[in-house]
Formats: sequence, C-alpha cells, structure tokens
Amino acid sequence: MSPIIKRKGERFTLPSKYLLFILTILCTVLMLVTFGNDSFDKPLNTVVGYVIVPLQQGIGKVGLWLADRSDELEQIRTVLNENTRLKEEIAALTEENTLLQQDKYELNKLRELFDLNEQYSSYNKVGARIIGRDSGNWYSGFVIDKGENDGLAVDMNVIAGGGLVGRITSVGPNWSKVTSIISDNSHVSAMTLSSEDNMTVSGDLKLMAEGCIAFSRLMDTQNKVREGDKIVTSNISDKYLPNILIGYVSSIEKDANNLTKSGLLVPAVDFEHLGEVLVITDMKQAPSSTETEQEPGEGL
Repeated sequence: MSPIIKRKGERFTLPSKYLLFILTILCTVLMLVTFGNDSFDKPLNTVVGYVIVPLQQGIGKVGLWLADRSDELEQIRTVLNENTRLKEEIAALTEENTLLQQDKYELNKLRELFDLNEQYSSYNKVGARIIGRDSGNWYSGFVIDKGENDGLAVDMNVIAGGGLVGRITSVGPNWSKVTSIISDNSHVSAMTLSSEDNMTVSGDLKLMAEGCIAFSRLMDTQNKVREGDKIVTSNISDKYLPNILIGYVSSIEKDANNLTKSGLLVPAVDFEHLGEVLVITDMKQAPSSTETEQEPGEGL
C-alpha cells in the first residue's frame, strides 16, 4: 500500500501534511496563472478571496501560535533554570549563615571569658570546655576536659559568665568533675558586697526552676541589705576565694528569731546554658588543724 494514501476500512485517507503540500502547490499555480492571463483575474480573485486568503490566514495564525508556544516554552525553561540556580544559591547562603552564627556564638563566648578573665585578673586561670553533665535542665554537676595533666586539683574554683559556678570535687588525668553552687548539697560562705555582712548561700534545684537559690543566716543588724545588692564569696570561706560574684538579692525577710535574715538571690551565672568555663588554679589557704574538714560538695 502507498505510504501516502492509506486505506482505513472502506475509505481512503490522505495525511494532513500532504494535503497541506498539495494546497500550497495549487495556490502557487493559481497565482502564476493569474499573473499570466488577465482574463482569469476576476474568477481567480473570487477563488482567492474565498479559498486561498482564509487558508493563508489560517496558516499564518498557526505559525504565530506555534511561535508563541515556542517562546513560552523557552521562557519556562529559562525560569526553571533560574529557579534551580536560586535554590542552589539559597542553600549555599543558608550554610554560610549557619557557619557565621556559629562563629558569632563562639566569639561571644570567648569575649565573655576574656571579660571574666580581666575581671579576676589577679588569679591564674585555665580555660576548659564542658564535655558532660548530670541529668536535668541545670548544670548542677558536670565534667570538663581538663584535669591533673593540666595542673587542676580538687577544690579549685570554677567561674563562667558573670561569676562563680562551683568548684572541682574530683579530678582525673584529663578530666575534672565540677559541683555547682546550685546543687542541693552545696553551701557557700558569702557576704554582701556593700556591708560585708556574712551569710550562707545554699543550692536548691527546685528553687532554680524559678531562677533563684536561697541564702540564710544573714546578720543585717543595721538593715542595710536591699534587693539588687551583690552577693560575693566571703573572706572566711575555706573552699572559695574571696570576692567572687555569686548573684543578686531578689528578696529578703527576717527570720522567726528576729536576729537573722534569709531570702533568695538570682545567680550571676546562667546555669541552663554553659559551654566553657575558667578554672582558677590559685587555691584557698588550707584550713588550720583546729578547723573541721567537711565532705566534698558540702564545704563553705
């Protein structure tokens, strides 16, 4: 069977591309005949008006439609390529922003440690990173990545952020365990910075849920202590070096004996977010033989 004319049932069909070709040839022949013989002008013009012109217009519209679709496809292809490029650029910028945020965080932490180092410049210190901690929301007890090999020892004071964190209670070759002042078994001999009245600051993890720890046995005979006053380690402590900031008085009231006062203070250190600390390698002078030794974690 001819590849041009195909049988379909009892009917013959002609492919549209060949039909278009034949009509084009016919139009060309009619135009040539028209130019060659004026006697055919009128009837041919009529044929052209009713047949050829609409056909040419249709072909022109189809051509324009195809051209428009081609432009649209090219635009879509361009938009898709641009979208892919923008996604890759966004991913790169997001990664870069994350790295910058990490660098900013590390820089802020280093700046805090530098400021703290300057604040207590009279003490020798070693920087350390926290590598583990006790369960719970607070850094009541944690492990740092420095130990005996770095010159650390039990009872060395640990500071971070704004002030006192705690002290080393056990030490290994390359690690140390730190007990914080907010721990339930922690007691620190302290005093008010303004009046130097002595008190005892006690850890309390339940109170830390409210952002506070307790103080007691305050001898404020002249009623000078006010909310917001600074509380620091006292000179009479046998475990802690003097004048290290502990926190700020948030509430105060008289005890039932009308001789002492107790209350709450806000720690200077953010015990929910700790990463790096400074260990003061200077030790408090050992207590005399007449003083009673206290268990690790309970010392004043």
